[in-house]
Amino acid sequence: MKEILVAPIGRISIFAGKMFGVGTAAMFQGIIVIILGLIIGVPLTIISIGSALPLMILITIGLTCIGLIIASLMTSLESFGTIVTFVNMPMFFLSGALFPVTNLPAWIKWAFYINPLTYGVDSLRTVLLSGWHSLMPLYYEILIICIFDLLVVIIGTYLFSNRQ
Repeated sequence: MKEILVAPIGRISIFAGKMFGVGTAAMFQGIIVIILGLIIGVPLTIISIGSALPLMILITIGLTCIGLIIASLMTSLESFGTIVTFVNMPMFFLSGALFPVTNLPAWIKWAFYINPLTYGVDSLRTVLLSGWHSLMPLYYEILIICIFDLLVVIIGTYLFSNRQ
């Protein structure tokens, strides 16, 4: 990160490059998972796959921006990975991606509903798995993801451009 920050290009360009670079890498990883799903017999259509790819990019833009926001606030970048892990892993575990959240106690269920990754996971399930009953209509979930992305991009570019 230190080497990147001394490059003779604008900070916003660095921020956008990191954001889209990670988004592209995540899209390729998602394509690999989709191919593995097709191999094992998950009934996917071209339309569902085509709908899932932009959703994957939207989800990763928000998560990448969270990491870049944390990086711009840190004075020591050596512990960056640890801090990001402590933010991203609870988001992942409380998104419903691995475990059903129906049996969560009420005192922690609020974290599920304010977690933007919840709506990303649910929207991916909606477009990929026919018959999935989503939390809310798909366009609301996509709107929530887009609003979250817009907020973290604005915050991230501001903080990253002011980083010393």
